[in-house]
Amino acid sequence: MGKRIEYILYSMGLTPNYKGYQQLILALRIVIEEPDSLRVATKQLYPAVAGRCGTNWKAVERNIRAMIKIAWETAPEKLKELSGYPLEKRPKPTQFLAFFAHYLLRVQ
Repeated sequence: MGKRIEYILYSMGLTPNYKGYQQLILALRIVIEEPDSLRVATKQLYPAVAGRCGTNWKAVERNIRAMIKIAWETAPEKLKELSGYPLEKRPKPTQFLAFFAHYLLRVQ
């Protein structure tokens, strides 16, 4: 699953040189294993990622938001493909994580 995530991220212009790259991968893995973590992202998901990455939950959310911005500017069609529905505006972090995880589970 890790290689598939990386392939999709690369297709959206997201590479390991971005600070949020590893945090985004880790957040996706957690969401796939624990889908309920999205409902309490600021209390459970982001702090879990932050703890493993040596930062705080606000930095994790900010970094994921920055990655989404890059993807939106670089590959909006890929984001629409992942979501499975038309996107009129840039997705929020939890929305992005939800549809990305769903896409990964759907195409296994």
